[in-house]
Amino acid sequence: MSELKVTESNLEKVDEVIRISGQNIYSCYQCGKCTSGCPSAGLMDIVPSQAMKFLQLGEVEKVSESNTPWVCLSCFICSVRCPKGIDIAAIMEALRLMKLRTNFDYVHPNKIQEEEREILPPIAFVSAFRKMTP
Repeated sequence: MSELKVTESNLEKVDEVIRISGQNIYSCYQCGKCTSGCPSAGLMDIVPSQAMKFLQLGEVEKVSESNTPWVCLSCFICSVRCPKGIDIAAIMEALRLMKLRTNFDYVHPNKIQEEEREILPPIAFVSAFRKMTP
């Protein structure tokens, strides 16, 4: 088993998840009700209860690099079922926002091939460029 190394960077990322979502991730006590009600749990790399535990341990990257935040439907079943009142859907949204803010799939307009520009819908460009705007 790998050794957990909590770094200052990890703690800053956890604080950012808390700040963006407005949720206290540390109040989760791993009852599993979020996962048992999640319609997308079978498609996730890391199910919601595991994601909460990883976040509590400072493993934000592990959760944000998984498909979990993107597979989350934001249907709020997890949030409604949580006995501690944690809005897990808001936490998943925070993880998505943090990932998008890194510009991990930054579009360089001058690197798009001419033939691709002709077939791509204009809304794809608008969406990509909006995402890059601070």
